[in-house]
Amino acid sequence: MQFSVLYLFAEWIVRILVIPVIAYRYRPPSALAWIAVVSFQPMIGLALYIIFGENRLPRRRIAEHARRRRALQLDMWPMLQKYCVDPQSGIDGQSKHQLSVQLGEMPAVANNDFQLIDDTSEAIDRIIQDINDAKVSVHLLFYIWRDDEIGRRVTDAIIEAEKRGVECRVLVDAVGSRRFLKSRAKDLQAAGVEMFPILPVNLFRRRFHRIDMRNHRKLVVIDGKIAYTGSQNIVNPDYGTKKLIWHDLMMRLQGPIVMQLQAVFLTDWYAETNTELEKAECFPTPEAAGEETLQLFPSGPTYHTMNLHRLIVAMLYQARKKVTITTPYFIPDESLLQAIEVARLRGVQIILVLPEKSDQILVSAAQRSFYAQLLEMDVEIYLFTKGLLHSKTLTIDKTFALVGTSNMDIRSFALNLEMNLILFDEETIQKISDQQQKYLESAYPIHLNHWGNRGFFKTFGEAIARLMAPLL
Repeated sequence: MQFSVLYLFAEWIVRILVIPVIAYRYRPPSALAWIAVVSFQPMIGLALYIIFGENRLPRRRIAEHARRRRALQLDMWPMLQKYCVDPQSGIDGQSKHQLSVQLGEMPAVANNDFQLIDDTSEAIDRIIQDINDAKVSVHLLFYIWRDDEIGRRVTDAIIEAEKRGVECRVLVDAVGSRRFLKSRAKDLQAAGVEMFPILPVNLFRRRFHRIDMRNHRKLVVIDGKIAYTGSQNIVNPDYGTKKLIWHDLMMRLQGPIVMQLQAVFLTDWYAETNTELEKAECFPTPEAAGEETLQLFPSGPTYHTMNLHRLIVAMLYQARKKVTITTPYFIPDESLLQAIEVARLRGVQIILVLPEKSDQILVSAAQRSFYAQLLEMDVEIYLFTKGLLHSKTLTIDKTFALVGTSNMDIRSFALNLEMNLILFDEETIQKISDQQQKYLESAYPIHLNHWGNRGFFKTFGEAIARLMAPLL
């Protein structure tokens, strides 16, 4: 009896102390979700909040990231200055660029070569070929790296490059690549490759930040002259199961834009190793390689705002004719939904291309819970049928495009370190639009009258998942 009273008293203490903290630190949707959890089960909720609740990195790390970004920008500026441009797309184009510079802290640069690769095997073959041709340095940063056929091929190529005297450095996310870190990582390190896990799961080291806050970036930089980024990880496209083939999109880049991608790698490298790399090795003098104007847009909890989320919402408010989005995970918050609704009310066509099947059960259920609301807005939703559509793209009016690593969900906006490319040239944007059209050809539309007749239990389960969406 005495224990029960003490336990009840402790539960109320948790409610009284924790709920105000949650209300202060979170935006309303996330706050309400956490308050519901803590109110219903205070002790379990407190434990979950300690493990998953803090959606910020330690202030020291945020400040260090900002300092490194500023320092690298100063290092790059003398060489990059002559390539920096303001995209000449009228007033709207200039305002888009001004906003993206303020939020992402990197300017648009001209004279780049941009190659889109939508085949996993081809992307890996080209990465390996460029590693084989490397003379100075090979830098890789990936969320997922598996010890499968593709993982072993890339690993072997890096080891051979290290043997030739090339400086090879690898960063992999400690959670996404945990199996690889326990298997082949030692082979890389034994060969002399510098390899480190990103954001190790160590509660005391990270001062109780949310342990599922991850580095979701995919990046290869070779000799400071060639770079790759996009949605693809170092993993077979079946990702462990033949039933769900992943469809990714990668970009091979040359020109001044490579310097910006290198800066992202150097910043993340310093955050994990506390080591500054030789700038002369990492930043060779950039050379014109093509005609495309590109801008790198890094995002994540090392920035003081959800900068990618703000950019997308702002771009939706500027949309005039058509918006097309492809993403494997679509979980919008209220402000994103409102921007979509306002765009539709202005007559803007909104097309969402999403996978029919997903690898994430709870996330998929939460995603489906938004379909009826979106369909009522006359948003066109197409479900991709040939596997998991893992490509992340956004095109707006042939004047703006976004492609890279970020999903359209709260996790990518608030929790994950991400990186995307912004495209301004109509011809370059058309390449993304053509790729989106390929996905549409392998997708079917869903309609409100059909979707609303799926049955009570499916709808109820999706509604419950939606309540948890701010925490996913």
